[in-house]
Amino acid sequence: MNEKNLIPVWDILVRIFHWSLVLAFTIAYLSEDEFEDLHVYAGYVVLGLICFRVVWGFIGSRYARFSNFIYSFAEIKAYLSSLLAKNPKHYLGHNPAGGVMIIALLLSLFAATLSGVKVYGVQGYGPLADNGFEISIISESQAHGDNKHDDEKSGTKKEESAEEEFWEEIHEFFSNFTLLLIFIHIAGVVVASRVHGENLVRAMITGKKENL
Repeated sequence: MNEKNLIPVWDILVRIFHWSLVLAFTIAYLSEDEFEDLHVYAGYVVLGLICFRVVWGFIGSRYARFSNFIYSFAEIKAYLSSLLAKNPKHYLGHNPAGGVMIIALLLSLFAATLSGVKVYGVQGYGPLADNGFEISIISESQAHGDNKHDDEKSGTKKEESAEEEFWEEIHEFFSNFTLLLIFIHIAGVVVASRVHGENLVRAMITGKKENL
């Protein structure tokens, strides 16, 4: 590799975001069953990182901006066809396939974290928790109808349980879907590195890529 041909591509914030997201998601995914507090904190970190990346996608450096790696369907199709022909066009930033993957990962991670916060909220914790105070005046019918009041409380608990289960299923689906996308992303990085003859992992560490 010729050091003179290296060009700065990934700024320091993109690199910090990338590896922080890898660490935070790994911790969140592996701690889901055994370490709930760690799982929650890691999830908040993931959500915060996603929010940062969305903002940085509009005001960040050249190759960090969405406008640099969101391509038309025709461009994506053409790139995939050239990739199969083993003669793909080289991109300094994300290639069209990589751009699609970045957007898919951000959306899936956002759905996973938001549904996780919702589950936590149904349990009475976090920013989406319903911590309001219920003030009621005991009417005559309530004073002589404790069974009715108990039935209402039981009904509320069942509704909360059903809501929690609903959001847990969504959370689990998008968590696993994100993991699938990550495996596909890693495979894509390996293929692109071999086809283009460059080390994309090292580029995300150093921030520099060779101008082929």
